[in-house]
Amino acid sequence: MRLHTITPAMNSKTSAKRLGRGIGSGLGKTSGKGHKGQWARSGGGVRPGFEGGQMPLTRRLPKRGFTNIFKKQYNIVNLADLECFEANAVVNEQVLLDAGILTKAQPYGLKVLGGGELTKALTVQANFFSESAKTAIEKVGGKVEVL
Repeated sequence: MRLHTITPAMNSKTSAKRLGRGIGSGLGKTSGKGHKGQWARSGGGVRPGFEGGQMPLTRRLPKRGFTNIFKKQYNIVNLADLECFEANAVVNEQVLLDAGILTKAQPYGLKVLGGGELTKALTVQANFFSESAKTAIEKVGGKVEVL
């Protein structure tokens, strides 16, 4: 293999449309734009969502809901998610991120909920715990540490 023999894979490169180059090309005369009208003009066409002057669908439909600027975002983990750790391990937000259980850190930290069952004693460090999660962790001999 030599540098001058390397070529792109078949059909990975398409040549540009050569418009207005005669009848035989299939793109001569009107260059694929048809006859007259808005779309045949230079710079012609309409923006996405334009409906010819009719009231657009986005304005006909009513507005609903709002975004709460005071919303607190937590990373939520159920007890069933903690089952993958070994007994007596220390589990916190960083450990869960490294294990791939969480995708990114949230501003208000970690919240542990009582979904599923826990059979191992773990030391769980989080910002918030539900009552059911707290009792379930302590029931199997684990520790709850509120940050």
